[in-house]
Amino acid sequence: MVEADILDANGVRPFLRDAQIVIHAAAIVGVGRVCSHPRETLETNFSGTSTILKALERNSRLERFVYFSTSEVFGVNSFRVQEHAPSLVGPAVEARWSYAIAKLAGEHLVQAYYRQCGTPVVTVRPFNVFGPRRLGAHAVKSFILSALTGRPIDVHGDGSQIRSWCYISDFSDAIIEMIARPAAIGQDFNIGNPVNTVTVLQLAQQIADLTRCHVPIRFTEHPFPDIEIRVPSLTKAQTILDYKPAYDLAKALVPTVEWYQEHLSFFEPLLASAAARV
Repeated sequence: MVEADILDANGVRPFLRDAQIVIHAAAIVGVGRVCSHPRETLETNFSGTSTILKALERNSRLERFVYFSTSEVFGVNSFRVQEHAPSLVGPAVEARWSYAIAKLAGEHLVQAYYRQCGTPVVTVRPFNVFGPRRLGAHAVKSFILSALTGRPIDVHGDGSQIRSWCYISDFSDAIIEMIARPAAIGQDFNIGNPVNTVTVLQLAQQIADLTRCHVPIRFTEHPFPDIEIRVPSLTKAQTILDYKPAYDLAKALVPTVEWYQEHLSFFEPLLASAAARV
């Protein structure tokens, strides 16, 4: 494993010079962090992508460059959204859209390298991926840890927001196919699992029932603009990648809860620190 700052061209160039496969997922993420650091989000997520692509320009061994974009490029309402749907990024006065606009600009840059330089690129837009080892600000993680530690599960708004939840194993299978299949080069893919479409409140209730911790669900105000509905269409991924997600929500939540339970000692100090700051 190599650690480097994606804004540091000299730092990334040595280990990208001969790389065969690059999966570019490095970014500032999490709505709270993005809203607090919009300038850093824009600079890191777009300029960092540019730095990596420039470092790969003379790499003759490169077989695939997979760029992680975001489902947020489709705006607040995206039901069974296909890859060619118009992008709808919110106004500049709302800091949360800094992430989406930087990722969307990155998509255009990645495609420009494909068209002009022949770089073997693929763009993926993840739709609410969850599972063991998932860190950062994320509803499934937050709900599970709250339940396991006896805290109320906080749901933003009335919980009617609709999401499709994709288990990490299914998502990883799609990434592998993007690397393996020549037909994926130059394409973009919405990857998720529409079968696992529930409201945020239903997700919280399902996690509370699964953990058997009997904690209350508490409704809180939105600290930022929210996405009302986010559900992908898998038609393109099914056609080109033969993508067929295997994990329904009930099946996937079991190993996810078990993993967070097993590593609860790691998260408890972080939860206590966050509670103290509030």
